[in-house]
Formats: sequence, structure tokens, C-alpha cells
Amino acid sequence: MKIYEAAALIKNKSISPSELACEIMGRINEREGDIKAYITLSENLSIPKEAVEGSPLWGIPIAVKDNICTKGVRTTAGSRMLENFVPDYDATVVERLKKCGAVITGKTNMDEFGMGSDSLCSAFHVTKNPHNTLYVPGGSSGGSAAAVKAGMALASLGTDTGGSIRQPAAFCGIYALKPTYSLISRHGLIAFASSLDCIGPMANCVKDLAIVTDAIAGGDSKDATSSTREKENYYANIKPQVKNIKIGLPKEFFENADDSVKKAVYTMAQKLEEMGAIVNECSCKSVKYATAAYYVISSAEASSNLARYDGVRFGYKSKEYKSFEELCVKSRSEALGNEVKKRIIFGTRVLSGENYNFYYNKANLARSLIRNELESLLGEFHVLLTPVCPAVVPKINEKKDSGKVCEKDRCTAAVSLADLPAISIPCGKDENGMPIGAQLIGNRFCEQLLFNIAAACEEGGLCDV
Repeated sequence: MKIYEAAALIKNKSISPSELACEIMGRINEREGDIKAYITLSENLSIPKEAVEGSPLWGIPIAVKDNICTKGVRTTAGSRMLENFVPDYDATVVERLKKCGAVITGKTNMDEFGMGSDSLCSAFHVTKNPHNTLYVPGGSSGGSAAAVKAGMALASLGTDTGGSIRQPAAFCGIYALKPTYSLISRHGLIAFASSLDCIGPMANCVKDLAIVTDAIAGGDSKDATSSTREKENYYANIKPQVKNIKIGLPKEFFENADDSVKKAVYTMAQKLEEMGAIVNECSCKSVKYATAAYYVISSAEASSNLARYDGVRFGYKSKEYKSFEELCVKSRSEALGNEVKKRIIFGTRVLSGENYNFYYNKANLARSLIRNELESLLGEFHVLLTPVCPAVVPKINEKKDSGKVCEKDRCTAAVSLADLPAISIPCGKDENGMPIGAQLIGNRFCEQLLFNIAAACEEGGLCDV
């Protein structure tokens, strides 16, 4: 069931919010043992006391990624470091969902502190793809994507630093929005890389994405980086149409992509052209720097953000130590996973001494180059169409080449570095029957245009998987 369908049933009293919550809990009991999408399930599925009736989210079950703070509910960020952390406040996005009457089903599994692309780096368990449990669901928002696809929530919140909303959505065959940086408040988000982190919705259709975005978007006095733009009503203004829309296909985004991925995205482009869009190939040469720039900048910011987890103020504390230094070392060594340690070490390295200019400053120059080139292309085209990920969904036990794993982030990381919005929509299947996702990239704060084009794709049957 989709949110807008459930909202209509609740409004005309064909189903009550409590009945819907029972249906979802039944689905969780049925599938969670195999999928393992959640870290913590909510004990209370009643409509929050602070809710104001009238929103299409009234009584709608929504899952929340476990790096977004929830008052009185354990929030771990997928790490042993925060295994017993229970926030005493809600993140702004959770606060806004509750005010709309949404019911939080639980906190979803994720790669530790958002560092990973397959949900295999959680300190708790491995999440599996609902399409086929032999495959990964993507990451780091793999639990959020799997919960929606498996019917264990009608929508979810994920977070995206370099593709962590879009890639799991593509791998699980659902829809997701990485918003313009600053459109949605980050207050209450456990930080990974502050200049890149975004919170965004994941759902089973475009309309549902718009409904959740309407609820959580808007300025926030608690987040100095949030936009002060006037709030829009995306759901009410969706107009599915692509006629005379100029769509660019940047050829560098397709380089080294699997044949099935190329075929699926190019087929979508051809069908869009048949629907009246104007589709042309273009070039974005700077995308070749995206992966390196992303990993330098994100790791540098992560090393700074995660310095607070020292075993003294909060989080895991080692039981045996003889000095303050040993306390810090042992606490971090015992509670942090290998992927997080690797990125902290790398980030500290690129920020130190001469490396700051040689790596970090160069990465920021590359970021500017990517931003400028994408902005220039979006002055020529209304949107850009690319793969979400150049590779097909891998199996859980598949051996991984670390260089190739990093390169899989190329298409999404470039968009994150440029602070642009992008929407992930299903566009086909590979030879193993696993979903493939296409990415529509727009100019800053052009989410409405992305919703309109994605809705036209959905209604035109381009997204059937």
C-alpha cells in the first residue's frame, strides 16, 4: 500500500490507524527474521500526542534510519560506540513527522556511522535485499530501503552523504530523494561529513516521496545550515509531464558501467524521448575526480566529527585503562569497526601537515570544478539522467575489490559534492532479476521538477520492475 492510498482509507474510515499499525507489525513479524531491516523496533505504535490532524501522514507507519535521533528510543548509528545511547530529544525531521501524526515503526539498520555501501558494516547484523536475500540491499541506508520494499513500513527516512539514499533505493527497486543540501534540517542527525550529509525520504512511489518531503522540509532555527526559503507544497503541485523537457545524458557517468545498467538507463531515455522530452548526450569531464574528492573530503570531516567519541563524555568506555590516552585508544579500538577506523585514519592523514594542501585543498578545488560543470550543464538542460550505480547489485558473500567498490559511488558522489538534488527511480532489472536504478539530477531547489518528471516516468510505465 502507498501512503496516499492509506491516507484516503483512513480519511473515509475504511481502516483505522491502529488497524494499519497492526498490519505493518504483522508484516514485520513475518519478514524481519529474514531481512533484518531494523536494529530497534518501537514499542508504541500509537499516534503521537503532539500530532495535529489533517496531514496525509496521519497514522502512517514510517521507519527512521538509526543515525537520526529519536527521543526515548535507542539510536546507535549502527555502532557499538553508541549501542546504549538513548537521546532525550527528537531530530527536527522526527519532530515534524510526529506533528503530522506519523507512527515511527523503529530504527533501521545501517553501515556504521554511514560509512559503507552494502549494509555489511553494521556492528549488529547484515540486512538482506527483499528481492533476493542472497544479495545486499545497498548502503548505508540499506535497512531503510529494505523495510519499505518488504512492506515493513510505508516509507522511511535515510541519510545521504555520497549516495547512501539513492544507491540502496536503486538496489531494492524503490524511489528515493536526495534533496538539495540545506532543504531539510540536519538537527539531530549523527554527523558523518557535515558539508555533505542530507536526510531524505524513501518510498514506494513518487507521490509518497513528495508527501514525506512536504512534512520534513523547511528552515530550522536549530540548524544554521538550513535554508530560509519559503516552504513548497510538492505533493499538491505534482504535474506528471516531460514534453519539451531537455534531458542531458552525460557520457562520463556511463563509462565502465555494466551493460545491463547502460541498457536500462538508455532505454528509459529513449522512452522519455518518445513521450516528448528532448534528449541529448553531453559531457561532464570533471566527474572523473568525484570519487577521490569525495573520499578525501568525507573522511577528513569524519575524522573531525568522530573525535568526540573518546570514551570520556559519552558512548562506549573501555573497562581497563591506566591513563587518559589509553582510555581513548582502547575505547575507540574496541567500539569502532574496521571501515570507520580506516576512514578516520585516512581523514586525519589528509588533514595533517603538508597533506592538507596536497590532498584536502586539492579535493575542494575538484569539488568546485565538479559543481561548476554540473551547474553549467543544468543551464543547458532541465535535468540530467544517469545511472545511480554503474554496477549491478552484488551478492552478500561476493569478494570485493576496494578500488571498484569506491568507484561505484562515482555517479552519486558527484551530485553530493555539487550540493544538488537527485531522485532515484527504478528503471529495469539485470540478468539476475535484481533492480537497476536511474538518477535524475536537477538544479538547486528544483525538487518539484524532479517529482514531475519522475511521476511521468512512473505513470508511463518506465519504472516497472
